[in-house]
Amino acid sequence: MARNKSQGRPRMSGHERREQLVSVARALFAEKGFEPTSVEEIAARAEVSKPVVYEHFGGKEGIYAVVVDREVEALSARLTTSLHSGGHPRRIVERTALALLDYIEDNEDGFRILVRDSPVAQATGPFSSMLGDIAGRVEDLLRDEFAVRQLDPGTATLYAQMLVGMIAFTGQWWLEERVPAKEEVAAHLTNLAWNGLRGMVRDPKIKGTD
Repeated sequence: MARNKSQGRPRMSGHERREQLVSVARALFAEKGFEPTSVEEIAARAEVSKPVVYEHFGGKEGIYAVVVDREVEALSARLTTSLHSGGHPRRIVERTALALLDYIEDNEDGFRILVRDSPVAQATGPFSSMLGDIAGRVEDLLRDEFAVRQLDPGTATLYAQMLVGMIAFTGQWWLEERVPAKEEVAAHLTNLAWNGLRGMVRDPKIKGTD
């Protein structure tokens, strides 16, 4: 008598099956991207039928949305914690850069999903939306620092966008390179960001060509 394929294996609860499917889909999305990944592949790797995937998520878009939401929430939590940890602004910049690099090191698949299908250069998408939220928090910190240094606080929005963009793009580069070490990358990011801020003039002008 032929044995049932699942015979001898404990039956998963609905929650366990859902988490398994999310884990499988996350690995596939990181490996291939959203478009090339199919429901058939997710089902095959999870050793279930396609209807099981549809039952839990309604399709590929549904499971992708869950994966991305979780990654955005995890990364945002790390960055927000670093921004609100207090201390000197220079130390906050350093901790925020390290928080992003730590996330990349611990969650390579997750970050790859975020930047592959929602790159920083796009104006829309969950990753860009999260960066916009982080930039808003950075803006508040810069506004206070600008006031102390008698700089125009109205430009804090612009500088927040530049600072967050610099860290995000560097994170994408480091995802592939992995050298130098993350602590050194964070130190160089902070060096550029902080020493640049420290040396800013009140009313910068384009010098043009000679």
